[in-house]
Amino acid sequence: MASAQLATALKGVILKERTTTRAAEVRVTNLQNKAIVQSDNLGFFSILANVGDTLLFTKTGYADQKIAITSTQDLIVRMMTNTELGPVVIRGTTKKQEMQETMDIYRSKGIYFNGKPPALAAVASPITGLYELFGKGPGQARRFSNYMQKESKEIEIDKRYNKALVKRITELPDEDVDKFMLAYRPAYDDLKKWTDYDLIVFIKKSAASYKDAKDTPGLQRLY
Repeated sequence: MASAQLATALKGVILKERTTTRAAEVRVTNLQNKAIVQSDNLGFFSILANVGDTLLFTKTGYADQKIAITSTQDLIVRMMTNTELGPVVIRGTTKKQEMQETMDIYRSKGIYFNGKPPALAAVASPITGLYELFGKGPGQARRFSNYMQKESKEIEIDKRYNKALVKRITELPDEDVDKFMLAYRPAYDDLKKWTDYDLIVFIKKSAASYKDAKDTPGLQRLY
């Protein structure tokens, strides 16, 4: 709900690569909030988006284009036709890699310290220090950095605390596994200290509590 309230109408124009020709009727999808629009006959589009969201641009005859949103400034998107594509090496991109690429874009624009300037930055370089403390870009970088840290922790939890493991240990039916994992999700700081044995013990104890409280409204976490 908070994410939806912060979303702004991001505007942009889509061009054919290496030309000034506009690309009309391009499908624009926000991969986070699932908003979908289409560019008009002049290549213009407007879509609700937050900093940190990723937009996907698709059109028959063109290579798909993904762009991570790093600011609320108007976008200029250049799409390459399939006939212009050379040999393509396909590499999987994880969510963690996408977030790191977005953070790298902030750095490339001169937004230093990941949006967290040291206390003496304003003394060493007054202009840079003040920009880091009060500029619009650094503020967005700080918010994205906080989001990135939280998401990275959730990703690390999911690597070890996954559905296949929980289902094997608890023998819960499919319809209960998701509810159980939501109600008894381990904290990142705890999981970081646990061995695999500790995690299994946690799951078994939690499963016993879940089964005892299954018919009781408002499941409570026990960690």
